[in-house]
Parts: sequence; structure tokens; C-alpha cells
Amino acid sequence: MKKHHTIIIAGAGGIAEAVGLLLMEWSDVTPTLFIGDRNHAKAKKVAHWIQEGTSKKGSIQDFHLDELELTNEMETILRRGDIILDCLPGSQAPRMAQFAKDFDMHYANLTEYVTETSQIVALAKNAETGFILQTGLAPGYIDLLANGLFQQFCMDFEVDKVDKLEFKVGALTNHAVAPHYYGFTWSPVGVATEYLKDTIVLRDFIKTTLPPLSERASIVIDGITYEEDLTSGGAADLPEALSGKVRSLDYKTLRHPGHYAWIQEQLSILENTEEAIKILQQKMEQVIPHVEDDQIILYAAVEGKDASGILRRREIAKRIAPQIVGKHKLRAIQTTTAAPLAQAAQLLLESSLRGVVLQSKIDPASFLNGNYIVQVYGKTTS
Repeated sequence: MKKHHTIIIAGAGGIAEAVGLLLMEWSDVTPTLFIGDRNHAKAKKVAHWIQEGTSKKGSIQDFHLDELELTNEMETILRRGDIILDCLPGSQAPRMAQFAKDFDMHYANLTEYVTETSQIVALAKNAETGFILQTGLAPGYIDLLANGLFQQFCMDFEVDKVDKLEFKVGALTNHAVAPHYYGFTWSPVGVATEYLKDTIVLRDFIKTTLPPLSERASIVIDGITYEEDLTSGGAADLPEALSGKVRSLDYKTLRHPGHYAWIQEQLSILENTEEAIKILQQKMEQVIPHVEDDQIILYAAVEGKDASGILRRREIAKRIAPQIVGKHKLRAIQTTTAAPLAQAAQLLLESSLRGVVLQSKIDPASFLNGNYIVQVYGKTTS
């Protein structure tokens, strides 16, 4: 941030604490932060954790974010804010976005939830402030990386259509054991949701939906074999934006070999009901541990023929490890999710963007080389 801003962080989980710390440590001008959560004690703990971890001086205040009503304290804080960074579960996103609109603030969120994103698109259509949606890791960074690859490929090889655009992310443990070959590094409900909701893709240049976990395959990245499969939400709005330009486009989640077979076993005895996500989450949490030492594996590729008919392919792969920020060590899932959110905040606060800003509307080159992004992901030159 090049100027002072008052930033409201909704939520007090791992991403909320990470984005707060990144904003304090890496902003040119230290912002004022408000941390709100339905559990006030949790918000207080996160505010204290950020204050302890930052080397910068600045105001960090906690408050109770009531689940149902707008309290006097909330109203006072919302009137002071320049932007809401929504780190709450996706089901809360429309309510937070409505607060941003009502109190003339910018808004950015992380959620991969498709229905809630559509609701925000409708309510923020004519807003006087900017609303950047789905701006975490996946959706978020990976979509900009893929779109940037596509744009550069078309420019370099003098074409306007390609055969394939693939992008994949895995939030993984460094080790994996039977029978599940997995460890939770982020929200269990988020994992269950992406395994059970339909995914949006392009097939034969046309946007369509496919069942999740319906196109499993193996992929080798930097010499290591992973499994990939379709999951919901990670493609953001690229299927719509690139319809007619890409023959086959999809987002897949990377996992250690063996995990998807175990998940398929759980799903085979699961009835297709509204409670399915909750039941799958419970089944997973009974046997899958939470693991602190994590890694992020990401991969994007574009393939197609150049102007002279030669088949070309370009790829980018990255592995992100945990990182020291200020006086704290952040997990890889924290930095890779929080950095795009911080970058989106800067973009909104230092530009004239208004209304809904989906991932395809953001310039990949400038965003991917932004000051918060580069310190986590490194520079992107392709």
C-alpha cells in the first residue's frame, strides 16, 4: 500500500491472520486493521498474534462480528473502513459483500463457491466501489497464471485459439500414508465441497459442467508423480471468458497417488443428499490428520498449433514451501492464499475499478508481478 488505508478483515482463521501479517509487513505505508469474527475471543487472539509477529508499528483492533445482526460496534467500524477482506466461509460471502456495498467500501473474497459468487455479481453490478471475487490461490492466482499463459501464447505464435488450457493446484503434505494418502492443510469443508459439486469446463470450445472426480489421470511435475482430477470452483470465470477460444479448458486438484481411490470408496457408500458434504467431511476428519508442514504444487499449461501449424506447448510449475514473515512462520497454504488477497486489496484501493471484477478482467502481467505476489510466488515472466 502506498497510502494509509483502514482494512477490515472478516474472519479469524489461518488466512485472516496471514493476510493481516502480510499487509503489516509488506505495505509501504502500514494500514490500520480491524479483525472481526463471530467468536470475539478468536478475533482478539489473531489481532494479538499479528501484533506480536510484525516488526511495524500500526493499529490492529479486534471486534465481535455478529452472525445475524448489525451491532452498533460493527456499524461504527464499517463506516471507518476502506475495504473488507472476506476470509469467512463462502456461505457468508453475500452478507459481507452487502455490508461493503451499504457502507461504500471495496470488497475482496476467496471463496470457490459458485452460487454465492453469482449472488454477489448480482448485488454489486452497479456498485460505486470495486468487488474482486475469488482471489485466493485456486480460484485466484492459478487462473491469472493460466490466462497470462494463454494471452502470451496467442501473441507469440500469432493465433487466437488454442487446443488446451490446463491448470492444477495441490495443497499437500510432504509425506502421505495409507489408506487416505492425505493430510488436511486447509479447510476440511472446503475439500469436501470441491469433491462433491460440479465443475465448469470448456469442451469443444463450449462451456459445460462435468461431475467432480470424473477425469482422473496421472501427471509428472518436476519428476514427481501426482494424481489429478476435476474439482469445483477453481476455474473461476475463465470457462465463460475463453469460450470459443480454447477447445479444452479445466481446473484439476493435485493429490498424492492413492488418495482419490480412497475418496471414491467413501463416496460409493454415500447417498446423494443435501447432507453429503457434511457427511463426507465427517468421514474424512475421522481418519485424516491436520498437518502443519505443507507444500503447494501448482502447474499451468497451454497447448496448440502456431500460425504455421506446428504443435506447441508451454508450461509453468512451482512448488511453494512455508515461509517466515515478520516473526512468524506461515504455512504454504496461508501465504499462497493471502498474497493474492492482499494484492487484490491494493489493486482496488489504488485504482478506479468499480463494480464486479472477476479473475479474467484482471491484467495477469501486472498482478502476477505485484509486490505481495512476488514475495511468495516469485516473478512470472512467461
